[in-house]
Amino acid sequence: MKILVIGGGGREHTLVWKLAQSPRPTKIWCAPGNAGIANETLKSNNSKVECIQIGAEDLKALLEFAQNNEVDLTVVGPDNPLAMGIVDKFQAIGLRAWGPTQQAAQFESSKIFSQEFMDRNGVPTMKSASFQSPSEAKSFAAELGGKCAVKADGLALGKGVLICNSTDEANVAIEQIMTDRTFGEAGASVLVQELITGTEISLHALCDGKTAKLFPSSQDHKRALENDLGLNTGGMGTYSPVPFLKEDKLHEIANTVLEPWLSGCTREGIDFRGMIYPGIMLTDDGPKVLEFNARFGDPETQVYLPRLKNDLVDLLEASIDGTLNEHELQWTDQSAVCVVMASGGYPNDYEKGKVISGIEAADAISGVKVFHAGTTIKDNKIVNSGGRVLGVTALGDNLLAARNLAYKAAAMIHFDGAFSRKDIAAKAL
Repeated sequence: MKILVIGGGGREHTLVWKLAQSPRPTKIWCAPGNAGIANETLKSNNSKVECIQIGAEDLKALLEFAQNNEVDLTVVGPDNPLAMGIVDKFQAIGLRAWGPTQQAAQFESSKIFSQEFMDRNGVPTMKSASFQSPSEAKSFAAELGGKCAVKADGLALGKGVLICNSTDEANVAIEQIMTDRTFGEAGASVLVQELITGTEISLHALCDGKTAKLFPSSQDHKRALENDLGLNTGGMGTYSPVPFLKEDKLHEIANTVLEPWLSGCTREGIDFRGMIYPGIMLTDDGPKVLEFNARFGDPETQVYLPRLKNDLVDLLEASIDGTLNEHELQWTDQSAVCVVMASGGYPNDYEKGKVISGIEAADAISGVKVFHAGTTIKDNKIVNSGGRVLGVTALGDNLLAARNLAYKAAAMIHFDGAFSRKDIAAKAL
């Protein structure tokens, strides 16, 4: 079979790497891909994965390519093409595409839709309200004593959330999002949420419209700097499983969230086929959903898929076909840690085109895989082309072993301005 993967980040590299291990694909393309993806080979016939220069949001060109090349399965990685309705467009012309429809993708593309859905269907969450007026948003924030999260309604590359601890901070955040349009049109409306405290974890569940198959626990590190300081990012590293969250507790938390969510989807006619990924805060009052994402997390994918024993092609097809109940997810007992190496200045402005060395040496270490996120080839050399550049992932018999190995490998990789957090998974040890 022929597979097209859409996207060019670390998540997509991990998806391509895992799909290529299946005996089923005979050809894999990635649009637009990256330098690491272009270096992957298929297990079935040893052919190279081919990167094609079509942007992830160029739906017309992607459709034409899939038609012309008789693609059997398209796997959509990023959130934007899902929000634009790429799955609907593929399905309309009889092509198989994995990911939620435009209606179902609203769980991520509209924080207001998601919040109102949770309120209607008894999904545990926090006090919140949505606004199109900055003054009304400020009034509600003041009612919360300024302790709130101000979220741009639309997609903002994982950065459209400002955490506030005072009324003054909330007012500034609302002005930034709604008046200054720091996150563009995503900030035309905002969601103001009560700020809650606790431990944040990432849940992932593969869905087929009726069944949700839970992934193991993981924990992301969203802030740019150690000790959870600095600006929000797309994620600076992650690990799985979470040692303080035992299997029975994980399932209890998941049921509290996923059962009312699934029931609500059925009740409201939302046929969700894809990956649902709620960010969860474990509070003294039980788990509460901070927000939903409608795709694989990045960098969570980088620790999940190296632990997955199943054939990913089979699982994604079952998700499309509504047959997930016929599959049991199987995982290695090993721990996985991913350390993100980022460009100097990220998540603000950063320079591109810096030559990267040491990837091959790091990749050669047993138990290590370097996933490319923001890389490209220039003058036959791998250079940085994005804020998050590499995800250095390691498997180990326990969390400490995996962590030590990931940092050992990361230390072998160099490019001008590179930085990474030094405390990934530290709190779990």
